[in-house]
Amino acid sequence: MGLKRAPFQGVINILRFNWHFYVIAAVLLLFALGLQIIAPFYLQSILFWLALLGITTVIFTLLVSYYIYDYSSLYQLGWLPNLNDKKVLNINAGFDETSEIIRDDFPNIDLTICDFYDSEKHTEVSIERARLLYPPSSNTVKVNAQNLPFKDNTFSVVIAMFSAHEIRNTEERELFFKELKRVMKEDGQIFVTEHLRDSFNFIAYTIGFFHFYSRSNWLKIFKNAGLRLVKEGKTTPFVSTFILHKNGATN
Repeated sequence: MGLKRAPFQGVINILRFNWHFYVIAAVLLLFALGLQIIAPFYLQSILFWLALLGITTVIFTLLVSYYIYDYSSLYQLGWLPNLNDKKVLNINAGFDETSEIIRDDFPNIDLTICDFYDSEKHTEVSIERARLLYPPSSNTVKVNAQNLPFKDNTFSVVIAMFSAHEIRNTEERELFFKELKRVMKEDGQIFVTEHLRDSFNFIAYTIGFFHFYSRSNWLKIFKNAGLRLVKEGKTTPFVSTFILHKNGATN
């Protein structure tokens, strides 16, 4: 596919958006190493191994992130069908990395870009930083995730990549998917790409995996919204894409 991301773009963005975590980790590391100098002998070994574990965890997380966001085929969006001559909704939560790629790959697409970011609900500082560094494009439509400004049965394809998990309230997330179902044509498809709260993401991100939702949680959300899972795939062991149809659709 055509448009290429910059080398190390994914890892660099992670560092830029979440630099406070790495500053805290560095301070704790320096504190542990400094404490080791004055600590009793029996504690020195413990502090050393704790510091080594911390360094290893940070490095491993960044290596996994490089693998996911820079090395793998994730942003080739290979799960998407041919979108030329189709009316498509791409909906994000304040940070859009895919619309430019989609436009480049499918020049005849009828693409609508929406952003449901709400500073009162979505309070993560990383999103604020992402928006400052990558402001929404001028043709992005600001929307309410529970009340999309589109008629029923408007879009053939709906794409929600790394966005739906930012709706932290379960009821609101269900309403969001009910809205996606409403604006999607009867024979349309929804593509939802997310990290999962599973063993792979725990190994990669330790307690950070709590920011994600489990597969069973997503399946419950889809079912309650009246959507049917027709296919599930993984670009890497760390990222899943769910392909959804309306219940009753036969395609």
